[in-house]
Amino acid sequence: MRYMTLTNVRPVQPRVHEVDTIRGFALGGILLANIGFFGDPRLLATIGMGATGPVNFVVQTLVLSKFYIIFSFLFGYSFTLQMSSAEKAGAGIVARTLRRSLGLFVIGALHGLLLWPGDILTLYAVLGLVLLALRRIKPKTALITGIVLLTLVAAFYALIAWAITLSPTSVTLMTPLPPEEGARMLAASTAGPLDFLAVNVSNYLSTVPAIWFAQGPTALAMFLFGFAAGRWGLFHRIDEWAHRMSAVQWVGFLIGLPGAVVYASMFNINGPEMPAATALHTLTAPLLSAAYVVTLIRLGRRFPAIPAVLDPAGRVAASNYLGQSVLACLVFTGYGLGLAGQVPPLGVMAIAVVIFAVLLALSAWWLRGHRYGPVEYALRRFTNWR
Repeated sequence: MRYMTLTNVRPVQPRVHEVDTIRGFALGGILLANIGFFGDPRLLATIGMGATGPVNFVVQTLVLSKFYIIFSFLFGYSFTLQMSSAEKAGAGIVARTLRRSLGLFVIGALHGLLLWPGDILTLYAVLGLVLLALRRIKPKTALITGIVLLTLVAAFYALIAWAITLSPTSVTLMTPLPPEEGARMLAASTAGPLDFLAVNVSNYLSTVPAIWFAQGPTALAMFLFGFAAGRWGLFHRIDEWAHRMSAVQWVGFLIGLPGAVVYASMFNINGPEMPAATALHTLTAPLLSAAYVVTLIRLGRRFPAIPAVLDPAGRVAASNYLGQSVLACLVFTGYGLGLAGQVPPLGVMAIAVVIFAVLLALSAWWLRGHRYGPVEYALRRFTNWR
């Protein structure tokens, strides 16, 4: 009887450690992209317009909109792993995905309302249902569809830029926040827990449509790219395409980096330059993100300490994503020290590095005694309905 019990246990599906490493790396980039809005909540009202200075220029060039692209790609890749896991467990992928999306949506909504109005989990939950509907799509078709989608997004922004040049009057895409309104928002964000909560709820309700509109189509395209990569087993067979990594880096940095510089240079120009730069950025940012990923893989193979440090955070990515917001709120908002508006941009970035280091250490410590992070455990229980 003992022998029968052991042989009937299903083997645990091995993790793809490169995915965890990349996910941990992406978490650091997302923190750098988001923490500026914690440091100055007034930027939320203008989607970041108004942030100037060398630190903000570097963040806009190298970080902004680059790492959610990586995260979206990994979401699509992980979807194929979840499909495989459901098949091996004899469970229905549709029911599992519906429950997972619902759980992700609830977590994202609570995160957005209570902590960070720029939450993207609700968008991912909805796009996950789109990916579920397209789960039988062929990898090549998914790749082509993603390329077409990015091209249409770029064409849309280019059309806006062209239309602005034809306008006989001056067109303002983003109205600057009046100084008195900005002062009121900053004071409320740092006054106390209830004051910050009220401001955060208001910001969340106004920010959600902008996030879904600005990031939704690109995120879906990256979902499709990740899905195709997962079906091809891209990270399971790295040795088979390792000889092409240099080409990915050359293309990604030579095309993606200039595109990012143009985007950052025109980010605050309230005219046709901004949508024109956004059109260019839509097409070039994925190339730069791909170069980041390949560079990380190559460095990880040469220096094993890099994946050793990043892997734990990648394994508990959802807990880290929410943990970033918790710690940033404790530093900058009325939930804690209320330092928003008082720390210069370079200091804000330094705080981000400290937060990331703390979360890396906590992730490694947690996984010594647990298989899943706290958020992952709750989401997994709900997804599997047990």
